[in-house]
Amino acid sequence: MVVLNLACEADHVFEGWFGSSADCSEQQSRGLLSCPVCGSSRVERRPSAPRLNVSHLRAGKALASPPPAPACPPEDAAAAAAACGAGRPTEAEAREALQSLWMAASRELARHSEDVGERFAEEARRIHYGEAEERAIRGRTQPEEARALREEGIELLPLLLPPGAEGELH
Repeated sequence: MVVLNLACEADHVFEGWFGSSADCSEQQSRGLLSCPVCGSSRVERRPSAPRLNVSHLRAGKALASPPPAPACPPEDAAAAAAACGAGRPTEAEAREALQSLWMAASRELARHSEDVGERFAEEARRIHYGEAEERAIRGRTQPEEARALREEGIELLPLLLPPGAEGELH
């Protein structure tokens, strides 16, 4: 099994697990790879650090363990990072962290709401006027219909969920 770093044309970085490097190339040529954030099928390989299994070299040898990292209070992430010597993240690290947070938030939203699909406007009205139980819903509607909902006093938040937000990504 090999883990390869991949990125789409929008520079969303993610991992792919394959049986071999050739499997990755085959899936890529068949158009089977897509970005879990934007769904783009224009995916390219990025440099990956190899994982070396060197446990057999450690057998019988006592390894000196590194000193424990100082405990950092989670209250203020910026102050904690500075206190721990983490420094400022690179642009790529910041983008990757933001992407990871967006995917986690999207999955939470999908997990705690009901997808009503194209019936969004109809179901939002039913909930607003007490004809259906109040619950969190998500779905699709046209911009004109969204304006009409707002004019009726129905609050909504347009939000684009990335592909894979509802299911497990591998």
